[in-house]
Amino acid sequence: MGETRNAGSFRDPSGTVFVAADGSILRSVNPVYRENYERFCSSGLRERLCCDGLLVPFREADELVEPGSFKTLKAEKIEFVSYPYEWSFGQLKDAALLTLEIQKTALEHNMMLKDASAYNVQFRRGRPVFIDLLSFETADDRPWSAYGQFCSHFLAPLALMAKRDAGFNAVMAEYLDGIPLELASKLLPWKSRFSPGLLFHIHLHAKMQRRHQDGRAAAEKTKRVRVSVGSKIAFAESLRSLVRSLKLPESKTEWGDYYSDTNYDDAAFAAKKELVAQTAEELRPRRVLDLGANTGVFSRLASRDGNLVVAADIDPVAVDRHYRFLKRGKIADVLPLRIDLANPSPAIGWDNRERDSFFSRCDFDLVMALALVHHLAITHNVPLPMIAGTLAGLGRTLLIEFVPKEDSQVRRLLSTREDIFPNYHADGFLAAFEPYFELRRRTLIPGTKRELFVFRKRGTDGAL
Repeated sequence: MGETRNAGSFRDPSGTVFVAADGSILRSVNPVYRENYERFCSSGLRERLCCDGLLVPFREADELVEPGSFKTLKAEKIEFVSYPYEWSFGQLKDAALLTLEIQKTALEHNMMLKDASAYNVQFRRGRPVFIDLLSFETADDRPWSAYGQFCSHFLAPLALMAKRDAGFNAVMAEYLDGIPLELASKLLPWKSRFSPGLLFHIHLHAKMQRRHQDGRAAAEKTKRVRVSVGSKIAFAESLRSLVRSLKLPESKTEWGDYYSDTNYDDAAFAAKKELVAQTAEELRPRRVLDLGANTGVFSRLASRDGNLVVAADIDPVAVDRHYRFLKRGKIADVLPLRIDLANPSPAIGWDNRERDSFFSRCDFDLVMALALVHHLAITHNVPLPMIAGTLAGLGRTLLIEFVPKEDSQVRRLLSTREDIFPNYHADGFLAAFEPYFELRRRTLIPGTKRELFVFRKRGTDGAL
């Protein structure tokens, strides 16, 4: 049938994830999970979560994807898989609130989440959606077993982003099982202990974990604890109140305020927007990658007709502002992510295959790189031919801006360092990109010395 087993799906004995040829997700359900799955359906929880848009839409497939399994579930495709260490503060916060809403709803149906991993959430059509179809178990009088995981995967990184640095969730790439609470407790400012929620759920929680490092003793103690369903609902509500109270402080960063500190006048900026919009209209790409997207002004110009635009930027404040703008405007076609193009998300996890690298997930019809090349070439010392080779691997058509040395932004970059870039000029730029691309259009942005180039990757069909 052409299904491929997901390399990161091996930890849960309840079932295995496969990817179909059309990109849809297949989930085998093993006999060990049969009772919980049947209760999930008969309790009305499945219908409620799907109707409320909290769970990825799925159906039962006609054929089993794995011999010996009980059922196969076919979920709708996620257009672009992203990871918590690539999200903004607002995205991680909304994913946490989604998880708690699902836990509360499940408890109302006498079930509960057996895990609370941030990797159980993806963004689909502008909203977080829960994707682990086998995460539900019958609720009884045991404590919520996924509480510690929720704190490590959501609460700890959110608190550190709010209290220390907006980009702190990047550390989650180092801690795939969540940020250790003991580490979070040490890194949070002392005054965070004056927050009753953070004191209890992080600082005292970390202390309790240290005290009960002997897992056997802790397990025996947990077995004796009894918690009613009503108490677990109240507990989820208290966590939700705490998460909602966490806010990213308003801060100014170099890139978060980029558009208010450029050498464009209003007419030049409007002309650039018109050129980008015209190119996007002519190409009508289904999948767009905007590199160096900042707050997404140009990303949104490429958004149309239900396509997908991944808007990547290095600055966590800019990405979060973009996400909040999209959320307020109910714009569903754009996915903002925090990506450092000079150091993008690598392949990590077991055998380096649990989480795919950012570049390996990229297969776009149009790649936009506006006001970006000079930062890569001059700030990061990446040679133009290497930039061209990397961009050629991400998509088929490239819309790219070249900013010459005469531009004030480039002069500013060179003001504090030696100019060791003799080939950084328009002819050198074209020579670097020529082996990978065919030039289709070259346009001077009115009122500036900057130029927009449209390239088509060699060996691909299609014309501008």
